Amino acid sequence: MMRVRLASGSPRRLELLHQLGTEVDVCTSNFAEVNGNNAEKVVAANALGKGRAVAEKLGTEIPVIAADTVVVLEQEILGKPADRSEAAAMLRKLSGRMHRVLTGVAVFYNDRELVEVAETKVWFRSLSEAEILAYTATGEPLDKAGAYGIQGRGAILVEKIEGCYNNVVGLPLTRLYQMMAQIGVRGF
Repeated sequence: MMRVRLASGSPRRLELLHQLGTEVDVCTSNFAEVNGNNAEKVVAANALGKGRAVAEKLGTEIPVIAADTVVVLEQEILGKPADRSEAAAMLRKLSGRMHRVLTGVAVFYNDRELVEVAETKVWFRSLSEAEILAYTATGEPLDKAGAYGIQGRGAILVEKIEGCYNNVVGLPLTRLYQMMAQIGVRGF
């Protein structure tokens, strides 16, 4: 069984890695996330920063995986909402529209590092105010970029996607697999 270090406290990323039969050591970092206007650069920088903090502390003899996910509507980056009111505002913006989910993924192994950004397009159906309020009342949107979880109750908000489903959850597994092979990790 492959063993990796996950530089993230995300239960969804942990679950996705367990889905592959991977043994995971969760090693969160104290990296202060960066912000900016260019979503691709933001997620790549955050993934690199989180991963480097863990790699520098614990080494890279065991592969280190880090990721950062955001929702982008036109040019606006929608991170995790601060409260239910902000979650409802985000869902109103997303209602009936297409947005992009970007995940920066960084892998570190034997003093090598690689970072890439995966993109998935997501279309929301038109949502009523009652649906938005009912969903925010569940509390599910509060710890998720863009205020929804496609793997949970938020699945009913999504009309269709184009790209990797797991990317919307928080870790594009196929891209990660390819990156691990590229950086020299065998048996992942």
